Amino acid sequence: MTPNLKHSNISKFQVSEFILMGFPGIHTWQHWLSLPLALLYLLALTANILILIIINQEATLHQPMYFFLGVLAVVDMGLATTIMPKILAILWFSAKAISLPECFAQMYVIHCFVAMESGIFVCMAIDRYIAICKPLRYPAIVTDSFVVKATVFMALRNSLATIPVPVLAAQRHYCSRNQIEHCLCSNLGVTSLSCDDRTINSVYQLLLAWTLMGSDLALIFLSYALILHSVLKLNSAEAASKALSTCTSHLILILFFYTVIVVISITHNAAMTLPLVPVLLNVLHNVIPPALNPMVYALKNRELRQGLYKVLKMDKEN
Repeated sequence: MTPNLKHSNISKFQVSEFILMGFPGIHTWQHWLSLPLALLYLLALTANILILIIINQEATLHQPMYFFLGVLAVVDMGLATTIMPKILAILWFSAKAISLPECFAQMYVIHCFVAMESGIFVCMAIDRYIAICKPLRYPAIVTDSFVVKATVFMALRNSLATIPVPVLAAQRHYCSRNQIEHCLCSNLGVTSLSCDDRTINSVYQLLLAWTLMGSDLALIFLSYALILHSVLKLNSAEAASKALSTCTSHLILILFFYTVIVVISITHNAAMTLPLVPVLLNVLHNVIPPALNPMVYALKNRELRQGLYKVLKMDKEN
């Protein structure tokens, strides 16, 4: 009788929506953040659309490396669009309410896109490894079929592996509190409001981080260790420099992407004393890389710069 009564009471007081409060500690003036965030979002959309147009129009860019860059651009736009409209609605119109299904859907898409970005970085690292360490076999290994299969595998891996995150969150009972001190539906932020045990949610979040992000980072590290080992054996300093230059932009993006993830994980433990820091970092991590990625590639890649000049009708040569 007692367990049934307890279950009945929990179900009776189940909340119907969550309230996204925004940035903790600065609610009174957080609307001032809307301008830089809106500009970052606009920059992310514009830059990534330009990248896709350039890759599509320039026949010289119809290569595996640029195909992966195009997929990364689509993922970046999807990630930014998943969170930014709701964040701007909160900051501009105080539209803080979000239904439970909408919240869990956002949680899933964020996890899926972040994991997909990590997966595309792995594909790009493997592509650079084969191009530099096995150049003669590159056309035979990195074919159109290989690129499509790698992309589909990453999409299936990430879309399936992240399904339990919102499913487990939806199985929790939210019977009293419904205010989330965040701008988006993060897994730990939402499940911290549940009235029952959320150990399984935390365990799966940790497992997902180690199996997906951990294995991706290990493969990227291995690829670049082999690349460095191969480059150091080159007798020509000019050839070594040219080989490494093709990896520079990729390395910059990888370092930024994973460094911020590590920092977010560390600062999450200090959320009780500085709750704003992990929330702000989490939001910026989902909007800065989409704006930064295409610019880094355009600045470091001559072919992309030339394609940009043609698209913008600027007759310049670098």
